Amino acid sequence: MSMADRTASAGAWMLENGHRALLAVTGGRFPRRLLGMQTLELYTTGRKSGQRRGTMLTAPVYGPDQVVVVASKGGHSDHPDWYKNLVVTPEVEVTVDDVTTPMTARTATAAEKAALWPQITKVNPGYEGYQKRTDRDIPVVILTPR
Repeated sequence: MSMADRTASAGAWMLENGHRALLAVTGGRFPRRLLGMQTLELYTTGRKSGQRRGTMLTAPVYGPDQVVVVASKGGHSDHPDWYKNLVVTPEVEVTVDDVTTPMTARTATAAEKAALWPQITKVNPGYEGYQKRTDRDIPVVILTPR
């Protein structure tokens, strides 16, 4: 694993676990938003284990009919496991403010990503840096209620 990948993995781990710790300490009250984005927990089905897996994420685009998350993994050269899981099983659940909603996940088409990317990077310019840091095309995932 390259130094950039180790740094990206460590950063992603710290962000997710730090967020979980803050939620535990504050009884789920903080932080509801992070860097101007809605925080959520995405539940996928493990592609190998078949087990339910939860991942803390931020959504740069969030609405009742569509939630958008970015599979950046901090610019790592490999996709995050949660993304690999939802590609295999797109039926997911999203929890926001203690409300869990069954959703369907799909990777945005190239045209959809091009349309969403300016909105995403306006909310969090860091995503642009992540995309420059890696050779992979970072997937944008669109979640819609089932």
